[in-house]
Amino acid sequence: MNNEDPVLVHTEGRIRHITLNRPRAINALTHTMVLRIDEALAAAERDDSVTAVLLSGAGERGLCAGGDIRAIYEDARAGGSTSVDFWRDEYRLNARIARFPKPYVALMDGIVMGGGVGVSAHGSIRIVTERSRVAMPETGIGFVPDVGGTHLLASAPGELGTHLALTGDAVGAGDALLCGLADHFVPSEHLVDLSRDVAGCTTSAEIVATVRRYATAPPVGALAAHRDWIDACYAADSVEEIVDRLQNCGVPAAKETAETILVKSPTALKVTLASVRGARRLGSLEAVLDQEFRVSCAAFTRPDLVEGVRAQIIDKDRNPQWSPARLAQVSSADVAGFFEPLGDRELGLARDASATG
Repeated sequence: MNNEDPVLVHTEGRIRHITLNRPRAINALTHTMVLRIDEALAAAERDDSVTAVLLSGAGERGLCAGGDIRAIYEDARAGGSTSVDFWRDEYRLNARIARFPKPYVALMDGIVMGGGVGVSAHGSIRIVTERSRVAMPETGIGFVPDVGGTHLLASAPGELGTHLALTGDAVGAGDALLCGLADHFVPSEHLVDLSRDVAGCTTSAEIVATVRRYATAPPVGALAAHRDWIDACYAADSVEEIVDRLQNCGVPAAKETAETILVKSPTALKVTLASVRGARRLGSLEAVLDQEFRVSCAAFTRPDLVEGVRAQIIDKDRNPQWSPARLAQVSSADVAGFFEPLGDRELGLARDASATG
């Protein structure tokens, strides 16, 4: 094992450890990392001496800040296609994690955003800490929640998932648990001891019992107290009506939320709402990932992705010039174009799952 590798894999006891190892980039995912994780999971699945997999991130800042946005930006500007290849393999990895036949323990400590959610929140044992900040912030860069994120958010209670999808807000441990993005709260100071004790487990039941022994009540989240206006406002059929309800419901926090939404990409907002609503209808993760792949491929060719990354990541002027600039200028036909079938370029996860039973 070379400590310079972007993904470190080693076995301790009966646990296969997978460590994301780009700490200076908050372990942002590259295509190489996705393939390496997939390879490690395939090996762990075949190895009868491995009881479970444990995913963690190197450094103090977080598990994973998402995909390598700069690489996607450069690829889109150049008219390339490597990002599409990356997403194809990344979404297949997300599906593998969700169906992994052994316990998949994800330590969601620190920043867990975008692609970081994809490699953790589909796992079977998802642990957050007091340092966790979990988010799908794609609308702020002219993109749409992916990596199975719309599946997760569509399953959140009431309209909490719609709220998080449109705003891109990050949540702490309590709200991550409330929204179904995590399973257990463990103080960060106990993660080393938990990892050590899990290594001695020989069965899935022992692993679950060990995690529960370390788990405690999480800090109180913020979302539960706002459920009334969130559920009422986000139940609207369009982004325009959601914003109108937020602005006029008489709750200061709701009005502030409307202001947050209105600085996001109008196109990304409308496509995101359609994606979350579509995910509810589709049901299975594989079908949702297929939908997200179509949307991501379409977004890759639209101007808002490049402009959003430029404004937020490259130039950092925080002043994106969205095209079109207003919600009213994004038509139903514009939104529908993001969901058009891709023919022989389809991801095909739902088809493959059906074929294998």
